[in-house]
Amino acid sequence: MTESSATRRHLFGVEVDALTMEQTVARIMELVTAGVPVQHVVLNASKVVMMSKDDRLKSVISACPIVNADGQSVVVASRLLRQRLPERVAGIDLFTELVARAASDGRSVYFLGARDEVLQEMTSRFLAQYPTLRIAGSRNGYWADDAEVVTEVRAAAPDLLFLAIPSPRKEFWLAEHMPAMGVPFAMGVGGSFDVVAGKVKRAPVWVQRIGCEWVYRLVQEPRRMWKRYLVGNTSFIWLTLKEIWRTR
Repeated sequence: MTESSATRRHLFGVEVDALTMEQTVARIMELVTAGVPVQHVVLNASKVVMMSKDDRLKSVISACPIVNADGQSVVVASRLLRQRLPERVAGIDLFTELVARAASDGRSVYFLGARDEVLQEMTSRFLAQYPTLRIAGSRNGYWADDAEVVTEVRAAAPDLLFLAIPSPRKEFWLAEHMPAMGVPFAMGVGGSFDVVAGKVKRAPVWVQRIGCEWVYRLVQEPRRMWKRYLVGNTSFIWLTLKEIWRTR
């Protein structure tokens, strides 16, 4: 058994890495050094529900060499299912940790997604915090020609690529274009660029720790988020109960 397989847990039909944040960052930088294109994905309640209805998405996630639980609900479910994960590795936190590590290790990054003004503000903040950060390039998330984007990324030759577009589009896009881009590591980060740029405010740390960050976001954007969280969370609970029944 390899070290990777020994630290994975079977949840909702896919393998999830039982790693802490520190272990995840170390593992990703090992993969970057290896140089073989690797797609990363996070698993939260919303994605579990999407995956239950979309075999293609499930297949993409199953193929990813590293999968983290981004959501306290998945961590709680892992314990109920006797497939214990050590902690939540939130996508936004992993993103910022990797940028910091890239700056200290001399690795280059590429930011793809969001609006131009968001990209400008985010890169400005990152460079102010990490003056040694090597930004290989950036591009907004509004394009019509995938081949053009792939060519630009490949020419920039970054070590790490961060893609800020919605799920499941980002998972499918990376799965399709990773080989052609030749990037050692790519991660879908959803709305993380907006958070770093200060356009979206995260919940207080104590709210994050008790697993209620989703409530904070629902209060902030009720029209956009009500279906994802209220309907989606109900579906996730049902899927967890079914999984408990199936495994026991």
